[in-house]
Amino acid sequence: MSAHPDLTWREVADRLEIRELIDAYAHHADGREPEKQYGLYAEHGRTLVQLGDAQTAPDQILTTREEHLAGFGALSQYEATTHFNGQSTIVVDGDGATGETYCLAHHLAGSGADRELIVMSIRYEDVFRRTAAGWRFAERKLVIRWTDTRPSHP
Repeated sequence: MSAHPDLTWREVADRLEIRELIDAYAHHADGREPEKQYGLYAEHGRTLVQLGDAQTAPDQILTTREEHLAGFGALSQYEATTHFNGQSTIVVDGDGATGETYCLAHHLAGSGADRELIVMSIRYEDVFRRTAAGWRFAERKLVIRWTDTRPSHP
C-alpha cells in the first residue's frame, strides 16, 4: 500500500529530480568540483552552516559565488571524502519545495601514521526552487550534528 496514493506523475518526477540534485551536490563535493556544486544553486541561493544545535544562529552564511567557491574549496584540505546520503523527505508545492536529508560524510586527513578519519553526521534542511534549468537549491542549511575523529590505517 502506498503512503502517497494521490501523487501525480509530475510530483513523482519532481521528487526524483530533487533527489538527483541532492546526490549531485555530494558527488561534486567528493569530486572537488566547486563550480559544479555552485551550479546547483538558484540565483541568489545561499548556504547556512550550523555546528551543533539547529536552533541557534548559523555559524557561517554563504551568499555570493565567491563565498560558495571558497567554502566548497575547503574540502581540498582532505585527502579524500565520501558523502553518503541517507533518508530524505521532500515536500513539493508548485515551483517550490522543502526537504530534509541525512548524510554521513567521511573525511580522510593526513597520511601515514598520522592519518585520521573524521566522520560527520550532517542533516541538510533545504529549500528548493524550480528554475528554467530545473530544480535548484534556494537555500541549503548544513547542520553538523556530531563528529567523530579517529586514527585511520590504510
